[in-house]
Formats: sequence, structure tokens, C-alpha cells
Amino acid sequence: MTVTTDAEAPVVVTPSGAVRGRVHRDGGVVEFLGLRYARADRFGLPTPEPAGDGTRDARTPGPQCPQLASRMDAIAGPSNADDLGQDEDCLRLTVRAPADVRPDERLPVLVWIHGGAYVIGGVDLSWYDTARLVREGRVVAVGVGYRLGILGWLRAPGVSPGNLGLADLTAALRWVHEHIAAFGGDPDAVTLVGESAGAHAIACLMSAPDLRGLFRRVILQSGQLGLGLGTERSAARVAGHVDDALDGADPRTVGIDDLLEAQRRAMVRHAGPGGINSAPAFTPVAGVEPLVGVSAADPWVAAAHSGHPMIIGTTADEANTFVHIAPALRRLARRFPTPVAWGSRLATHRVFTWPAQRLATRAAAAGTTVSTYRFTWSAPDSGLGACHAIELPFLFGGREAWQEAPMLAGASWDDDVEPLGVALRAWWCGFAR
Repeated sequence: MTVTTDAEAPVVVTPSGAVRGRVHRDGGVVEFLGLRYARADRFGLPTPEPAGDGTRDARTPGPQCPQLASRMDAIAGPSNADDLGQDEDCLRLTVRAPADVRPDERLPVLVWIHGGAYVIGGVDLSWYDTARLVREGRVVAVGVGYRLGILGWLRAPGVSPGNLGLADLTAALRWVHEHIAAFGGDPDAVTLVGESAGAHAIACLMSAPDLRGLFRRVILQSGQLGLGLGTERSAARVAGHVDDALDGADPRTVGIDDLLEAQRRAMVRHAGPGGINSAPAFTPVAGVEPLVGVSAADPWVAAAHSGHPMIIGTTADEANTFVHIAPALRRLARRFPTPVAWGSRLATHRVFTWPAQRLATRAAAAGTTVSTYRFTWSAPDSGLGACHAIELPFLFGGREAWQEAPMLAGASWDDDVEPLGVALRAWWCGFAR
């Protein structure tokens, strides 16, 4: 890393120009926030951010992609989402590195891809602060933002080609390959780490032969692999719902609030009566770039044969999260607790556990090094068990960000979360090496 002598506002010279970051509040880590890796018009393909003169400021987090309100606070506790704001100019990433990285070092790189069912989330949410991983594992960490919901996943010929979120992630990985050495990272030692939709997206990237050289290893946490991929038919149906909601307005020019309302209405119609259709309305579509040749009937064959060493796993009670955040299911659980509990276990197995095991088995049979895990820890007073997202406080280790999480109710941060978190971060960073 080429850094100026200003310890409080480090400057790194990258292939596309100099950027000024800051020292992380906990010390020992430098961070460069809100770095624009590409630009894109609405429903357009991303184009790389051009080189610039002068020094760009990277001390302020980037905005989230425009999105509807999230219910994840009911599981994960409060975040800084309101402070970040929302903007369609959201193709940003954040880089963190050890403050004392040497110019000749080539540290392993962890690229974090956040979850959120492809419709919510953001790279600079306080939940996803990677400083502990950087400090304890001596790695360079990159968090990536990408387009969500209707902006990233609408497939409507003549309007949006579909899979734009994957195009964004591809552009970000190309940026990492070209720029990360300037921050002390090794572009040939990139590990992708994703949870939920982030893990699903990584499986999609693994399925595209032309993209496999952009990363070396993968960690898939609680990917909803059992939901598979969208099809041209399902995508056309969702696009029709969007057209109906917009009532003739052009999605390319309509105001963002109206577009998000069309997204909401399309999601409700797609879910059907009682919301029983759990497949996401806005999702990667099989057969569309970069998933040309990938079959929706058995989508993860190519991923299993990608050759990337893999850690893959799930939590013991994934679906409890979705019961808790869905008002109708929560009411049903109060009236009929036993049937709902059985249904939650079945959904956990079909959407998360069994597909992860199948991918791991296929990859191992193809000669890939595979490790699997099952996260079973649960808080004594949460009533949520080892629910979806329960491992994230352990992975990121940010007490301030996670200590009010309802899924940790009754647990001791020092006695429960911290010891297992230290071990988990060591495992993940050791794998990246």
C-alpha cells in the first residue's frame, strides 16, 4: 500500500487515482468508504468508474440502493440505515486494511456480499463492519453494494435485460482485481463471502465460467439455494405485475418512489393469497447473462463444478426468522404453535439445509475441497433458536452494532458471543489464506 504520512487521513494511490480514507474508530485499521467502482443509468449495464485527477474523498459511507422498508430490525436490532440514505448512484464499495500493511505485502482478500432477499441491505450498514476481521485475520476486506429489487433484477425486454445485480457484482470484482494490490491485497487470493442472497449470488457467479478467475475461494452462509433461479416465464409474469402497477408509466423515467411502490405491489401479487409463494419476485434469472446455459430445473450443477474451494453451511433454524418478521405467520404461530414450528423446520430443510448439502456433495465428488458447517447456537431468551442471520454478530463482532439484536436476547456478549466469534473469524480468515 502506498500511503501518505497523514496518519488520520491516509491516501492510497490506485490505478484510477488517489483516494483519501480514514482510520477506523477502533484503531489499527484504515478504511476507504463509498468508493465508486462503476456507474449505471437506470436499467443500464454498469460501466467502470474512469480514472480521475486529484484525490477523491473516501471518508463518508456510500448510500444504499433505493429500497422498501426492512423488517430485519426485529431480528438484528437497529442499524444506521436511515443515516446512510438511498440513491440510485449506489455502485460503491468499502475497503478496509491493516493500518501497518507493508508495501510488499499481498494479504488475502475477503469480499463481503450482503444478503437481504435481493431487495434490502447495504454495504455500509453498521452490522457489516469488517474491521474485526481485518484486525484479527490480517486480511484486506471489501464490502460491495449492488442494485436491489426492481432496479437490479427486473427482466423486461426493451426496459431491463435482467440480472443487473450480477453485472454490478462482476464489475466490482473486476475493480478488486485491478485495484486491491494498492491497498495491500493479493488479487490472486480473493475469497467471496456471502450470507443469504449474498451466498445465492456467489453460487450464481460460480456458475459463469467466464467469471471464475475473478476469485479463488468461496464461503456460502445460509444461501436460499432451494429457491433456485427465476425463469423467463416467472420474470415475464413479474414484469407484467410491474406494468400493471405503473398503469402505463415508463419504468425508465418514473420517480423512484413510484417505482418502489410498483415493486411492492408486484411482490404482493407474486406472493399470492396469504403470501404462500416464497420464491422471490426479483431474483437472478436462468438463461440470462451471465447465467446463459444454466438451467432453472437444476441450477447449481455448474457451481458444483467450478473448482472453487468452499465453506458452505446453514443455521439450525433458518426459517424461524421469516416466521418472526411476517405478521401473518407470527399471528398463526400464536394460534397454532406446533404446526407452524413443523412448517418452519420443513422450510429450513428444503430451502437451506438440503440444497447446501447437495451442492457440497456434488462439489466434493468433482474433486473440490469442501468444508461444511451447521450453526446451532441460540440465545436463551430470544425464542428464535439458531435463526437465519444468527451467525452474523459472531462473524463481524461489532458489540455496539449487534448487542440490541432480539435474536441475542439473554446472551452474554463477553461469555457467549465473543469467544465463538473469535474462533469463527479465525476459521474464515484461515480459509482465505
